[in-house]
Amino acid sequence: MAIVGKLLRRFRAGAHRSPLAAPEYAGADTIDVTSPAFGEGDSIPQKHAGAAVGQNISPPLRWSGVPAPTQQLALVIDDVDVPGPKPLMHTIALIEADRRSLDEGELTPGAAGVRFVKAFGDSYVGPAPIPGHGAHHYRFLLFALDIKVPDDATDHKAFLAAIAGHVLARGALTGTYER
Repeated sequence: MAIVGKLLRRFRAGAHRSPLAAPEYAGADTIDVTSPAFGEGDSIPQKHAGAAVGQNISPPLRWSGVPAPTQQLALVIDDVDVPGPKPLMHTIALIEADRRSLDEGELTPGAAGVRFVKAFGDSYVGPAPIPGHGAHHYRFLLFALDIKVPDDATDHKAFLAAIAGHVLARGALTGTYER
């Protein structure tokens, strides 16, 4: 499998190809997103990696700078280095507006104040890049929305359509993972 990763090493989607790079997802303000498990640009611990390589336990996250009129928060975890046409959205979670953190392992179905939208999975899906492809960058993007995403937005396309033009602020924490 590592040979496939090495052959595809020069093929990477890049953050600029993400639908979330469009102006309608920018937001006027910035949210500060941090984790006690890893810092900006640091390696994500193996226990937070996907089930194929780790324990698939979501890392703890903290944030500040959420504007007062926020109706809902949206957390998107994506891999910008997949060898494809655009980054792969691993996880989309809708979070109550008054939350300022998620504990380790809290990104699971049934967690209070958290609803998942189908992306690559319908819960937390941790890093599991192709072996030999090199380090992948995983962004934990947090959006403060001026609306609540409707319950009928059940996949990533409907989610993106629902939040377009409704982002008050956004922030990101980027970690890396390599196999």
